[in-house]
Parts: sequence; C-alpha cells; structure tokens
Amino acid sequence: MSKLETGFRDRKLFVRLFGRDVYAVGGFVRDRLRGIPSEDVDILVTRVPLEKIIAVLERHGKVDLVGKSFGIVKFTLQGKTYDVALPRTDRPKTDGARGHKDILVSADPDLPVEADLERRDFRCNSIALRLADGRLVDPFGGVRDIRAKLIRVTNPRAFPEDPLRVLRAARFASVLGFSVDPSTYELSKTIDLTQLSVERINEELFKILLLSERPSLGLEELFRLGALRQLFTELYGLTLIIQDSVFHPEKDDFGHHTVWHHAKLAVDQARRLAMAAKLEPPRTLALLLAALYHDVGKAETTRWEFKRGRMVITSAGHDGASERIAKKIFGRFKIFAWKGYPLRKTALLLIKTHHRASELWQNRESVTRKAFNRLAADTDGEIELVNYLDVADRAGRSERPVRRLDREGRWLLAKFREMNVDRETIKPLILGRDLLRLGVAPGPGMGKILRELYKRQLDNEFETKVQGLKIAKKMAGAAT
Repeated sequence: MSKLETGFRDRKLFVRLFGRDVYAVGGFVRDRLRGIPSEDVDILVTRVPLEKIIAVLERHGKVDLVGKSFGIVKFTLQGKTYDVALPRTDRPKTDGARGHKDILVSADPDLPVEADLERRDFRCNSIALRLADGRLVDPFGGVRDIRAKLIRVTNPRAFPEDPLRVLRAARFASVLGFSVDPSTYELSKTIDLTQLSVERINEELFKILLLSERPSLGLEELFRLGALRQLFTELYGLTLIIQDSVFHPEKDDFGHHTVWHHAKLAVDQARRLAMAAKLEPPRTLALLLAALYHDVGKAETTRWEFKRGRMVITSAGHDGASERIAKKIFGRFKIFAWKGYPLRKTALLLIKTHHRASELWQNRESVTRKAFNRLAADTDGEIELVNYLDVADRAGRSERPVRRLDREGRWLLAKFREMNVDRETIKPLILGRDLLRLGVAPGPGMGKILRELYKRQLDNEFETKVQGLKIAKKMAGAAT
C-alpha cells in the first residue's frame, strides 16, 4: 500500500485519541489523491465501541448523537464538524427494496476497514487513509480509477440496493470531470428510481448545477443512466424534439439538433456568466434552473410551418408553455425557497420572460422607458438574471464558451442604467395606507385602484409619490 500526506486541522487530535485505528475516508482521500486540499473530512474509527468513542470525544468538543443508531455521530470542535463513524455494512430491508430509505445499516467496531469500503458506491470513494502514518487502504483499485478519471461501481451486487447511487454517478462524473464506466449504464437500466425522495433528487441535481464546471456533463449522464426518463420526464421529452438547423445550428456528437442539446449548452453558458459575475449561489441556481427549463414548452408547441420559402420548425408561444410546465415540475419536486431566496418564483419569472430582452433589442430604435419598467417589474427586479438567461440562450447555439455579455446584453444593461430603471424604481409609490388616508375602504375596490395606479406608474404617467397621489385622489373620488 502507498502512503499519502494526511494533514488537516485536527488530525493530530484524532491520532492521539484513537492511535492507528482512525482513518479518513471518502471524498477527502479522493481529492487529496487528485491534488486538491480539503478540510471536509469523514472519520472512520475501528476496534473501538461507539459508546467509548462518544465518551472520548465529549472531553474535547460537542457530540451530536442524531445518527447514533447508524453507528455515526457528529463531533464539533472550534466550529469544525466531523462525521465520526464505525465500520458499517449495508443490506436491503426486504428483497423488494427500492428506495434509499430501505437500506439497513449495521455498524460493528470489529469489522475490517475493507468491509466498510466495500459498502461505498464507487471505487474512487472506496479508499481509506490511516491518519497515524498516511497508509492507504485501497482494496478495490480506487487510486487507479482516480488516475484514469473513471467512475466505476465498487460492488455491482450491492449497487442496485441504493437507487440514489445512480444520481451520484452523474453528479461525480460532472463535478470531478470523470467518465462513467460502461458497466454502470447496464446496472442502472434495471434500477427503479421512482421511490427516491424529491429532497435527495434535488440535492443531487443542485450539486450538478452549482458545483460542476460544465453541468451539461452531469445532465447528459442523467440521460444515459436512465434517470432523465424516470424522474425528469419533461426533460426527457426534449431529447425527442428537434429544432430548426438554421436558427439552431448546434448539434450533438451524432448530428442531432435537439432541444435537449441546446438546453444543456444554455446551462453551461449561464453558469459561465454567473461565475464571471460572482453571483451568490441562490441566484446562480435560479438562473441555471431557468436555463434548464426555459424551452421545456417546446415539447408542446413545436410545429412544421411553411415560411420564407421553406418548411421551418417553429415553437410559437413556448415561453408561456415553458413557465406553465416548469411550475408543475417545481411543484412535483417541492422546489420553493432555497437558503431564504425565492428560487421557484424567480426561476419561473425568468422562464416566462426569457424572450423579452431580445425583443427590446429588436425594437431598440423605438422602445421607451415603459417597456423597461415592465420587464423589470415582471422579473421582480432581477434585471441581471433575465439578461444573463437571454445571453446564455443565444450562446447556447454554439459550443464556444461565452466569456462575457454579448453586444445585446451590454446594450440592455446600459439602457436600464440610462433610463434609471432598477429594483428600487419599480417599487409601488402608492400603497394601501395612502388610499386609506384618502377615504378608500379596504377591499376589492382598493385592490383594483392600487393595480391601476401601479400600471400607470410603470407607464410613466407619474414618477413621484406627490404626482401619484393626485391621480389617486381623482380615482378615489370616482369610486365613491
């Protein structure tokens, strides 16, 4: 066995407490072998009963027993939390186990390290690092697979017992930039994914989108592994819909001009723009979900039409259809807020309005502030995001990576600044309390007046509260 440098913040403490019986496992070891430093360490302790592990750790920090029944505890020391586990084995609770919750975990301090590593999903993750001396325990050739950049199943007999591993294969391939071993596709064909919880599905999808340099790699693996067909049926439908090759020259490796291929490219381009702009993760995720689903309505709206002297593939009205379909998808996956950000609301607004920025450009000689006000209002002030989606949609017609906003995108942001339209300027100037002072009673009548006033504000009929109150007085008088 080879050796590896073992340094991380609290290594010496774990070695002092457990000697040669403590190991780092999982992603920490894999990433160290890839030359990527990490402080995200999972700890494995052998030959020590769990109660003794708990007693020892409690002398030095906080111990959370939430996973105790599974042979695992969380140990927090000076703000850093470690998962500390006994060696474990997995087996299905029943012969017909289908979901990840149907796995029975057995922890035993006397199990050898190799037995614990065999329960892990892929060989690149089935490596342990003894902290005392840096010795690698690699019974399944994980080091070789890391060097080959390969995702290969550790135990083919056990792999189907946890369906989540299918999604993890796609995620690891995408995030690590690895290839999936062909045998994994054959294994995945027979696995039922429909019992997976939406929370776990979302977790894997979000990691593909946020952590991958090219999310399209993970999305394509979801397609190849059969997860798209089982879980993301609307996206699977896009793999069967072609686009007009004149307007969408982009094509996959086999020459297919599918909506699916365009959607993947648009996601990659949107991520590049988000990284360049240093968007925070919640807004980045909203943008990437919008890019993923912005054309999902084309499965319903795509038609052949004779125009410009030839048969053309059109998808009139697909933006509205995409928003409607995406709304159902987000409901099915229980996608609402994320880290306090209105993820669902924002992504749907972006999908619905994703053509509007281009329309402003096309009418740039005559467009007025009113149109910019309305786009800002209809996106809840997310002017940057709708612009990034528009640019990514255009850039998604090419494999060439986008580095910055194109001419249309730069023009749009410049016009918003020139016309002084932003999140603050589109806030309603006249509120319900203002109408109360004018004698308007609460109820549907007040709501109707407020909506009309906001419409007039966006149409530039007034730009100050004083101006708005004059109009409100007339409307209030007419309503009484």
